[in-house]
Amino acid sequence: MTRLPSPILVITDRRQCSEPLEERAVALFAGGCRFLSLREKDMPPDARLALLRRLSALGRMFGATVGVHDDIAAAQTCQAALHLPADGAPEEARRVLGPDALIGQSCHSRAEMLAAAAAGVDYVTMGPVFASASKPGYEPARDLATAITAIPVPVLALGGITLDRLPSLPAGFGGIAIMGAAMTVTAPQDWFGRLQAGFEAQVGLS
Repeated sequence: MTRLPSPILVITDRRQCSEPLEERAVALFAGGCRFLSLREKDMPPDARLALLRRLSALGRMFGATVGVHDDIAAAQTCQAALHLPADGAPEEARRVLGPDALIGQSCHSRAEMLAAAAAGVDYVTMGPVFASASKPGYEPARDLATAITAIPVPVLALGGITLDRLPSLPAGFGGIAIMGAAMTVTAPQDWFGRLQAGFEAQVGLS
């Protein structure tokens, strides 16, 4: 199992940014972000690959890991991390990318998390934890503390996470995955520093 580069995963959505995504990424990296995944599923594959290459180069300047959502070919080309949807195929991704690739998967239940872990992923996201504008049809998951108990890979909380909601995060999560706030907040460099400090204080790492 590959170790996570950070317990905080930033997921991109360029449509929510007021500036080019590359500029937003640099500000987040400067603030301490070390794990970012390109989620632009609406982009043509060639354009997404080109953007992944640019973000990966920027990430290397800061020692950050950059991955891509649901694009095995792009992950292979750039030797990037890969994040799979709930219906993805971790075994196939592992066969293509090799034993050292960082592979995660979106999950919405304990059964999905256990299946993903058994299939060889390095981490899972679970949610939505809170109501989220990016998932308007999904209700917050119930009884999360029980659902994430004894999952053999890190579980990242996903959905509606903000600085103000960190104190309400259920215990037991190994990290957080965040998109909306990371893409829309002003002064993202300072914001990420405060997010990281808040998360570390929440889980007792400070």
